[in-house]
Amino acid sequence: MDTETPSDGAEALSAIVMADDVAAALWSAIDSGRIEQLVPELLALRMEQDPIHRHKDVLSHTVAVVAKTPSDELVRLAALFHDIAKPQTRSYEHGGVTFRHHEVVGGRVTKKRMTALGYSEDKVSDVAELVRMSGRFKGYADGWSDTAVRRYARDAGPLLGRLNALIRSDCTTRNKAKWQKIQEWIDDLERRIAELAEEDRKAAERPQIDGGAVMAHLGIEPGREVGQIMKWLLELKRSEGVLDHEDLLARLDAFYADLS
Repeated sequence: MDTETPSDGAEALSAIVMADDVAAALWSAIDSGRIEQLVPELLALRMEQDPIHRHKDVLSHTVAVVAKTPSDELVRLAALFHDIAKPQTRSYEHGGVTFRHHEVVGGRVTKKRMTALGYSEDKVSDVAELVRMSGRFKGYADGWSDTAVRRYARDAGPLLGRLNALIRSDCTTRNKAKWQKIQEWIDDLERRIAELAEEDRKAAERPQIDGGAVMAHLGIEPGREVGQIMKWLLELKRSEGVLDHEDLLARLDAFYADLS
């Protein structure tokens, strides 16, 4: 009789994915039947993505992705689960084989399986979110607006670095030119995220209205008073954020009256 507790399952799976030679550890667990006990859904990945063109089976791809990840438990678990829902989302309705929304479905499967294994709520949530977002990078090469880049970074939140590590690892092509191009796209995305974050930081360090608007509203000329007002406006934004425009002008009038 199997007396393994849920927490034992979590410890066992993490020991496998955190092994120094993770590919060997995974194949050993697969061949011995251990993976079937821990994550039975994985064995269904032993299928061809496209049986017509004989593309690599998803299980082999999954092991290869895990093997390429950094030694980070959350990233490795996300890599293990990132294609977990492909069998149940496979379709031939749209010309060739597709796996529409498999990341979203995979996030739900991940949450259910990791919870059953006894992982903490935080780990379950983080890994499921990484799986859910693992396909978000698709389409970047077609051109993302700054708004799309900001949305990607905002949605990933504290998982951004891990999400990008997962995306890098998910490229297992033997075509060196294709692999290099994908890495360059991710490099470019990370560069843009950093640049936009710096722009936003600088924007947050500017008063809500500029000196010209202040002088026009108050009917004053450049001088020491304008400098004092701009300093006050910056402190106001830092402490209270962006205000309603009419409220801001009323506050400005009151401050100027006291200043005068």
